[in-house]
Amino acid sequence: MARKLLSSMNLPASTTSILSARSLYSAKDVLCKTELELMELLDIPMAVLASTLARVYESVCPPYRSVLSLWVERSTSEVSGGHLPTGLHELDHALCGGIPFGLITEIVGAAGVGKSQMCIMLSVLAAMPRAFGGLDGSVIYFDSEHKFSPGRMMEIAQHRFPDIFSDREMLQKLALRVLILHPTSVAGLMESLKQLEKAIIERSAKLIVIDSVAALMQSEFGRDRIFERQELLGQQASMLKFLAESFRMPVIVTNQVRTKGDNQRVGPTSTTSSHDGLNIGASLDFGEVGLENHLTAALGTKWAHSVNVRLVLESLVSGQYFIKIAKSPMSPAVAFPYRVTKGGLELDLDSKSSFHVKKEEHEYF
Repeated sequence: MARKLLSSMNLPASTTSILSARSLYSAKDVLCKTELELMELLDIPMAVLASTLARVYESVCPPYRSVLSLWVERSTSEVSGGHLPTGLHELDHALCGGIPFGLITEIVGAAGVGKSQMCIMLSVLAAMPRAFGGLDGSVIYFDSEHKFSPGRMMEIAQHRFPDIFSDREMLQKLALRVLILHPTSVAGLMESLKQLEKAIIERSAKLIVIDSVAALMQSEFGRDRIFERQELLGQQASMLKFLAESFRMPVIVTNQVRTKGDNQRVGPTSTTSSHDGLNIGASLDFGEVGLENHLTAALGTKWAHSVNVRLVLESLVSGQYFIKIAKSPMSPAVAFPYRVTKGGLELDLDSKSSFHVKKEEHEYF
C-alpha cells in the first residue's frame, strides 16, 4: 500500500501539484519524512499538512469494514459477481464465476498445451463491452516470450463471437484495447510493474496478463542465484497483489513446468522418460508427495504460495488435454477435458473421459 500514488487519493489539486513539484509521488515518499521535513520542503500551513497526512494515512491504512458493506459495494459495482468468465461454462461454475477479481491466477503447463491461447482468449473477453459479458476495459499484456499473435487474437474473436466481430471497426476497437509490452529483462519487467498503477488509471485497464512469469527469471537466474531470484519473485508477487486488490481486477500469469529435482523447462516432446524402471508420462503432480521425476510448476515453493488460484493445462500421453483446478480458496480440485480450436479453448464435452481424472492413471491429485 505504501506504493499507492498520491494522485489517486482525492487530495486537493493544489496540494497534489505541490507534492509532485517536490518529487513526492507515492505514500511512501511522504510517510518516510518527518512533519518538520515536509513543512520545510512543501512550505504549506501546518493545518494543510495535517489534513494531507490524515488523508494519506487513511488511504494506506483503511479502517475495518463489515462483510455486509463489502458485499453490497462489490455486488453493485463489479460485473459478473467479481469474476471474469472464461466462457468455459463448467469451469466457470467450478470457479464460482470465472477468473476472480483481486487475486493472482496462474496458468501452468508445458509448452504447446494452450497457455498463451487461453491468455489471448481471456484478453478478448475482458476487452469486450459489458453488454456482451466483457469487462469493457483495456488489457495490459506482458509478452516476455514473444508468443502473442495479433492475427490469432482476431481469429479467436471472430470465431468465438461472430455476431460481434463481424466488421472491421469492431476488430479495430478490440485491437486498440489490448496493450502489449515486451520486457527483455527482469529489471525491465520490475520497472514496468512499478509504473503500472498510472497506466491502469489512464487506460481504464481491467486485466493484467504476464506471459510468462518464468521465462525471464529462469534465463537470468540459475541455481547459483536462487536466493536472489526468490527475492525478486517475492517483490513481483507483492506488486501484482497490490494492483489486483487496489483496483479489484484479475491478474493472470503463466508459468512453465520442470521435472522435480531439475531446473530445466519441459516441452511437449518430454512425454515419456525412464527412471528406475518406471515409465513416466507427462502427468503433472502438484501435491506435496509423489515421484521425484513427475513434473511440477517452475519457480519453487515461495512463488507457489504467492498465487491464489492455479489452473493446470496438461497433455496426456494419449493426446488428450485436461484443464485442472489445482489450487483455489473456494473451488474443488476438478479437471475437465478440452481442445484448442479456432475460437480458443473449448471444453470437450463429448469426451468419454471422466471430469474427475483417476489418480492411479494420471497422478492428478
